[in-house]
Amino acid sequence: MEPYVRPSSAIPDPARIAQYWWDRNAEDYLREHPALGEIRFQWSPEGYTEEDLRLLPDRPGRILEIGAGAAQCSRWLAAHGHSPVASDVSAGMLKAAAVLNERTGVHVPLVQADVTALPFAESSFDTVFTSFGALSFLPDLTAAFAEIFRVLRPGGSWIYSVTHPFSWVFPDSPFAADLTVIRPYGTAEAYVEEADGQAVYAEFPHTVADHMNGLVGVGFLIEGFLEPGWKAGTDETWGAWGPDRGAMLPGTLIVSARRPANLARHRPQPKAGRTGRPRTPSAQ
Repeated sequence: MEPYVRPSSAIPDPARIAQYWWDRNAEDYLREHPALGEIRFQWSPEGYTEEDLRLLPDRPGRILEIGAGAAQCSRWLAAHGHSPVASDVSAGMLKAAAVLNERTGVHVPLVQADVTALPFAESSFDTVFTSFGALSFLPDLTAAFAEIFRVLRPGGSWIYSVTHPFSWVFPDSPFAADLTVIRPYGTAEAYVEEADGQAVYAEFPHTVADHMNGLVGVGFLIEGFLEPGWKAGTDETWGAWGPDRGAMLPGTLIVSARRPANLARHRPQPKAGRTGRPRTPSAQ
């Protein structure tokens, strides 16, 4: 499959494409990335774990993982005495998660769900998180952020890791010698893979402003950003992530936000139009 770029608006039904790809490739993906483990909470390809970073609240309460994949992170939380629920749009990934539940004896509830339409009541969770799940496969972050805000209780935390926005200007290579700018920062283009004339994989770049304005626009308070460097001792090359490129620039952005405890004191102003992207022509 040859990758190419297309305007994000030209990709039909991104949710269906994501579900189709992960359903078909779940087992291969897990086999190719053994570092994910079975009971392991890893925040990024750089190798940082929750034990390293301690990003979740000390008492995370009711926890929802979105884009959970095979639920390794939730299984780690369950093994440490917490009660997470793992959700993912892909039945194939949840099937793999069920196999790992049985193999490890650590059983995590598994729910098939689209992050833009979560099947949970308002204020159902104290903490929502994802490690590289769901967000990169959405052309716009607003609907996902709004749903996460809805299912969080007032005062609840939302923590997530994603591909660093700046990574998208470079080729998908782990080598520092390939760090040549190939597209402008902030253009609304999807990275697409095609088979038999059909898009079978699509990822959507988002800028730092997309993240900040998307969060603030639905009512979140941003509490912190983290751009971890390459972790010493991590040897696995993972797409564009690797020790060579990782020594030069961050490949991951981690964001911590909170639903305000008192909404009466924090009413976000609606934003008109798209946010955070310059009006530049598409780069091919």
